Amino acid sequence: MDWKTKRVTAILEQALIEDHATHDATTELTLDPKMPASATILAKQDCVLAGWDAIPRILEVFRKLDQSPSRRFEVVHHPEIFDGVRVRKGQAVAVIRGNARTILACERVTLNLLQRMCGIATQTRKYVDAVSGTGVRILDTRKTVPGLRLLDKYAVSCGGGQNHRMDLADGVLIKNNHISLGGGVSKVLARATKLRKPGQKIQVEVRSVEELNQALTGGADSLLLDNMTPAEVISAVKIARKHSEKISIEASGGMTLETVRKYAQTGVNYISVGALTHSVAAIDLSMRITGEIF
Repeated sequence: MDWKTKRVTAILEQALIEDHATHDATTELTLDPKMPASATILAKQDCVLAGWDAIPRILEVFRKLDQSPSRRFEVVHHPEIFDGVRVRKGQAVAVIRGNARTILACERVTLNLLQRMCGIATQTRKYVDAVSGTGVRILDTRKTVPGLRLLDKYAVSCGGGQNHRMDLADGVLIKNNHISLGGGVSKVLARATKLRKPGQKIQVEVRSVEELNQALTGGADSLLLDNMTPAEVISAVKIARKHSEKISIEASGGMTLETVRKYAQTGVNYISVGALTHSVAAIDLSMRITGEIF
């Protein structure tokens, strides 16, 4: 992931502006502006790391906002620490050395982003491990925090998951609301097929055998089996594979760690899990700061 793109930079800038990081009233009154410090970010629980490169980038963005390019800093870590790796409780994620005021000003934003991203990566890895050996890929959804989708989806990839659509322009997915408003699967699919751009694939969400057959007859490239039981998914997969061995099939709706393997054993190619991002628990990280002479 490129942490220097305009979109990512805008996310980091907004986070720092929201926290008034350049106007830290407490630090300005208590610390010498030239005081050096060293900060260690520690994992307080086992997790999968995501967002390490955000640490130096947040500091860079802060210096731009604060107009303080003279404040040097460096961020170091062990060669075995990188995004996607499992980190153990008590393990150091990174060490920041630089101006004390800068480190403190960026502390909360840095931890907030890392804690959420590590939480998503860790949750994703649990789902990936749960379907291990089945050949099924775990997908994310668009159920992300507004404004943080790039980071949320990157964290999913760090956990071993695969990104579904990034946004509404990224692929055609005919869902139940399109079907209801457009007059049924057959009618909506026919219209989409006629108007689609060259090479554009069409995925159709189906909730019954009737809708499944209509999607198959209409030439859908991919199926999304929504809110079906494992038994219903098995039946749907048999019908779909009889029609086409190559058709891509995804299962979705209320997936949990307790049920996901049952769905993975039904013959689908993908399972999408909204819980990877919509209600993930943040990982507990801390930042220990000490004065240091460089």
